Amino acid sequence: MTDHKEAFVALVTCFNDDETVNYEATRAQVRRQVAAGNHIMCAGTNGDFSALTFDEKVQLCGEVVDEVAGRTRVIVNAGMPATFETIALAREFDRIGVDGIAVITPFFIACTQDGLIRHFTAVADAVDTPVYLYDIPARTQNHIEPETARTLAAHGNIAGIKDSGGAQDTLEAYMAIGRDVAGFDVYSGPDHLVHWALANGARGVISGLGNVMPEVLARIVACVNAGDEAGAAEAQATYTAFRTDLYKLGYPPALVKRALYLSDASVGLSRQPALLPDPQQDMHIKDIIRKYGLEGGA
Repeated sequence: MTDHKEAFVALVTCFNDDETVNYEATRAQVRRQVAAGNHIMCAGTNGDFSALTFDEKVQLCGEVVDEVAGRTRVIVNAGMPATFETIALAREFDRIGVDGIAVITPFFIACTQDGLIRHFTAVADAVDTPVYLYDIPARTQNHIEPETARTLAAHGNIAGIKDSGGAQDTLEAYMAIGRDVAGFDVYSGPDHLVHWALANGARGVISGLGNVMPEVLARIVACVNAGDEAGAAEAQATYTAFRTDLYKLGYPPALVKRALYLSDASVGLSRQPALLPDPQQDMHIKDIIRKYGLEGGA
């Protein structure tokens, strides 16, 4: 286990006006993140994964990997409600070649902890690429209990977990597993916990807000790696304040996409029925963008 910390950005998926995927604009967002020094997670919550078709996810993964060209690491989310489709997607990503396959907990289907163990084990058995558990119970209604994560951590091809639950005690329990089990890395999802998580044992973070503030996210991580706690705290304060201002307006992934769109229209809108343009809300978002000096290319 390395002490070097890292940040992934849960990359937005860009769309054309007719809601088809704009792969060229998505590649441009990849280049922004690579330039900032961040790694990439594609087809995650902020990437509208639940609105993408199977074939689109496969092409998206291929385009991102091609654009990255080995300059940074790529994780892709394969999680779907059924184990069968999750394995099918994971095998496609395994074929393309990524650094990790994240598997969000099944959604819509209520799972027991035993069901989750069977689900993740089957996916990890089916591919050579390291698998990362992905817990976001507010969206999926299924939660990976820490003891379940500990059981799964013993699997030779399960390399860690992304915790997007937002409960600090759960994150602490996952990090305890990381300390006990070699090769099990913990990545924190909540943007207000980036500095805290890195300082307390997380290997890294996977952030949605980094789409809009890539340099600030990278600065938090760079300061932590350099032992500059004051610098990390200062950058985190900016990140948290922006998060608070933006997320109080509504559903976070849609607002991240909208804030980015208002600075760079090439990212397009989210697929419906997500957030539609609202002139009054856009005015508030533009005020926030100006407040943090993000005009003209977030």
